[in-house]
Amino acid sequence: QVQLVESGGGLVQAGGSLRLSCAASGTISGINVMGWYRQAPGKQREFVATITTGASTNYADSVKGRFTISRDKNTVYLQMNSLKPEDTAVYYCNAKKRWIPPYWGQGTQVTVSS
Repeated sequence: QVQLVESGGGLVQAGGSLRLSCAASGTISGINVMGWYRQAPGKQREFVATITTGASTNYADSVKGRFTISRDKNTVYLQMNSLKPEDTAVYYCNAKKRWIPPYWGQGTQVTVSS
């Protein structure tokens, strides 16, 4: 099992910044991709960004140029700059291994006021 614990969410004004962290523990061997997803009220969960063990990154078009994903050993970060009210959501950390369903964190709330 893998446990994922997110932190760093909060309330920020539009144009501000936040940094999310996700610490992985447990049976972390075999994790090949970690990432962030988000879910706004009344909407489906959506992809935000991922990073592979080889440090390849991928971003949703809506966050390109504003968000940066990075990874340090067992922790993945999401630096969010130039935040917009439409970025308001619960942000979930995700870890993937081959052949089994992904692991999810409990989520952290990000609220951007206009």
